[in-house]
Amino acid sequence: MKAQASSAKRRAQNLPRPSSLNRKLTRIKLFLCDVDGVLTDASVWVGVENEIKRFNIQDGLGMLLLMREGIKVGWISNRPSPATTLRAEELKIDFLYQQKGKKVDAIEEILGQTGSSWLEVCYMGDDIVDLGALKRAGVAVAVPNGNAEARAMADFVTKSPGGRGAVREVVELILKAQRKWSRLIEEYSA
Repeated sequence: MKAQASSAKRRAQNLPRPSSLNRKLTRIKLFLCDVDGVLTDASVWVGVENEIKRFNIQDGLGMLLLMREGIKVGWISNRPSPATTLRAEELKIDFLYQQKGKKVDAIEEILGQTGSSWLEVCYMGDDIVDLGALKRAGVAVAVPNGNAEARAMADFVTKSPGGRGAVREVVELILKAQRKWSRLIEEYSA
């Protein structure tokens, strides 16, 4: 009877059930992700002078909420893009790396700057260039439209595809596991 009441209370407060994933999420201090295929649907419209990408507004708000709650956010892409730079500046993302090379090296640099460890990283990716980061991250997340190897390496695969709220889905998991979500809901409900 007591277990049922506790479970009902947890559902009413929209809290996640205890699990190894939730325990891992409580340690997260850095949310890092790929851009194309995670923050976008992997489409790029290229013209003579400009490149256009579509970003999900709920993903953006989610990352703002993470930063507000003291969790650093970074984007790591192997593809430099003015559209990505513009969106990162708009959101005031803590770290933006857009360069060819191993994403692990960029993350190691971020870890050195923040004094964090891999166990405190939630990394979200979708393709083979993300495998090294997914392998090392405390919480590895892939999107359902990611390749098979990325999905197989993930602790969690989102229901939403990249560019369609997948990041927001993970943000909510982190904030709920860290018991910060309910307070945000109360604040915005007032």
